[in-house]
This record gives sequence, C-alpha cells and structure tokens, in this order.
Amino acid sequence: MIESAKIDRADGGLATVIRILLAEDMNMVRGALVALLEMEDDLEVVSELERGDKILAAALEVRPDIAVIDIDLPGLDGLSAAAQLHEQLPECRTLMLTSLGRPGTLRRALAAQVSGYILKDDSPKELASAIRRVVAGQRVIDSKLAVAAWNGLESPLTDRETEVLRMAAQGSEAAEIAGELHLSTGTVRNYLTTVVMKLKARNRVDAIRIAREAGWLV
Repeated sequence: MIESAKIDRADGGLATVIRILLAEDMNMVRGALVALLEMEDDLEVVSELERGDKILAAALEVRPDIAVIDIDLPGLDGLSAAAQLHEQLPECRTLMLTSLGRPGTLRRALAAQVSGYILKDDSPKELASAIRRVVAGQRVIDSKLAVAAWNGLESPLTDRETEVLRMAAQGSEAAEIAGELHLSTGTVRNYLTTVVMKLKARNRVDAIRIAREAGWLV
C-alpha cells in the first residue's frame, strides 16, 4: 500500500501530503489546475487523466487520498467513475467539479456518495480548502449548487428511461441501444416515446435538451 508523504511544518513537526488524482479532459484546464494545486505545500497531484474510463484503474494503482473529477468526461462520465471508486476504493474521497449548477446533477452526485461538489469557477484557494476538508471527512457542497438543487424539480423519468435517453444523447440508434441493454428495438422506441411525452418535448432531440438543462443527464 502506498503511504502518504510527509513534509516539514513551520513548527518543526510533520504534515501529511494529500495525494490527488485529477481527471479533467481539457488539457489547458488540467495543466492549470495541476500547477495551482502543487503551489500548496501539502497537496500533490499523483495522477492526471483526461478520460473517465481510466479513473478506476489509475486510482487502484496510485491509491490517492482524493480524486478530483470533472463531471463531463469522455469514455465514462465523472459521476459514474465516482460511483466505481466508492464501490471498489472507498478510502479514496471524491470531489466533483462542474461548470454548470444543474440541480439534478447534484442529486445524482449525492446518490453516488461523492464527498464534495463545487463549481469550476471557484478560486484556487477555495478548491484547495475543499480538498483538505473532504480528506478530513467533511462533505463540501457549493452553497449556490445546494440552493439550486433544493429549488429544482425531480426527474419524472425512471432509471431505465434515463439510461435509454442518455445512450440516445450519445448518438446511439434504437437498435444499438436495444443490443446494449438486451431489449427489443420496439421496446427502446417505446421508452423514447414515453420520455418525449413525460418531458413535454417536441421530439427526441428536444427531450435530450430538456433533460440536460435540468441536470437529469450528465
């Protein structure tokens, strides 16, 4: 098992260095975050990733104290990756970063047992503080996001309807969705029709837009 490093404190004692896995798909943003975090004496980025489907394997290898994960990642969305970490590496805390305060997404984050959820436009000082608090066992939720979640509407879609709509939003055709979920093509089409009706959308594309804006789809 990898042990956390120690650094000398000003008072002559030792402080634990917090080991961070960072997942962000935009290279410039990821590079800036790494540089900002490593300006803090007690923070160290031990793994940088650009895809959600690489998070679990990397975390199992480097054993970080915390994973700082962007919500929107290719390969696997950040919340699904966080759920995997919670199941297979529960000692690794998770802090989600988002650029949009979607109330439905925050509720999904809480259901995935994430430890923190903050906006990307928070200051570097606030991010560093959130990381320390999460590693210390606290749950950190941006106040603006909490208010949005409190005032937001619950999704009218079932888990299966949401799953079908998410795959459609990723460009999958009905036959592909049917094969992946072991359903008939007709059943998938029925699900999509029901989704359009429940969301009072004009069509499938409009349903995807409505669900994304509400935070019901990542």
